[in-house]
Amino acid sequence: MLNLTYLQMESKLKAEESNNATMREFALVGFSDTPNLQWILFGIFLVIYLIILLGNSIIILLTRTDPTLQNPMYFFLGNFSFLEICYVTTTIPRMLRDIWTKKGNISFVACATQMCFVLIFGGTECLLLTVMAYDRYVAICNPLHYPLVMNHKVCIQLLAGSWVSGIPFEIGQTCQIFSLSFCGSNIINDFFCDIPPILKLACGDTFVNEMLVYIVAVVFFMVPFLLIITSYGKIISSVLKLSSARGRAKAFSTCSSHLTVIILFYETAAITYFQPKSNKSEGLAKLLALFYTILTPMMNPIIYSLRNKDVMMALKKLLPKCSLCNHMHVKI
Repeated sequence: MLNLTYLQMESKLKAEESNNATMREFALVGFSDTPNLQWILFGIFLVIYLIILLGNSIIILLTRTDPTLQNPMYFFLGNFSFLEICYVTTTIPRMLRDIWTKKGNISFVACATQMCFVLIFGGTECLLLTVMAYDRYVAICNPLHYPLVMNHKVCIQLLAGSWVSGIPFEIGQTCQIFSLSFCGSNIINDFFCDIPPILKLACGDTFVNEMLVYIVAVVFFMVPFLLIITSYGKIISSVLKLSSARGRAKAFSTCSSHLTVIILFYETAAITYFQPKSNKSEGLAKLLALFYTILTPMMNPIIYSLRNKDVMMALKKLLPKCSLCNHMHVKI
């Protein structure tokens, strides 16, 4: 009898140890619920990642080397492209690895690190889009003062502020989320460690944590969005006062690419972080996350190149040079 009781206790302890070991990591579901499409999805996401890397790298190269693109607008665009590369690199390589290995296990530390970088790059994107809107506001509403107001030193300060401002807040937010207890399921129904699906796994009342998430989201999401709306309200008012139809068309064309990117990014991110959990299915949440973390960065270089005459002209000048370099290399 004593031996039987001892064996039962030992079995129980082993089960608890096993459970605790499991809870040292999460399991990302990703797209494992579509097993027949795994390799197709792997190919699609790999191509998307390569397009993002190539497209944004070309924009960085053009804004760094072409003489006609040496102004604040393209300085910020080049840095925005670099930010997009950083942003997608926090999620896509890991997702490709999970699809390839058919395993979605991720340690607490790796999950927290991924979340922290996603939040930092996402917050930086919101601030940088605001800076780019301010740049367009000064260029269109105060063109005579533009070279003075947006000088190189100011541009560097605005860029540095966009990158650095959110880091303490996003690190703090990540720490407060991962300080919670996770005693139930460890399965994250997403392809990366995002706040909403992880909060669902936490034990006990998470009201305070959710409120902190909303506060940070308001500061780094809604406030920049309102500043962007204010900037473009003044831009539209100034443009409509122009007597020349050609001048109005040119002014609107310089802003259309930026506005398109803002709408794509903000619309999907807002639904993800501000819609109540009860009103949103897990499938829709995953689709929205896929859109604002992967598809929008893929579309940005296309939007900026096809809708921007200066970028298209710089690209046309670059292509013959590349062809000439390749031809010379073949001869050598």
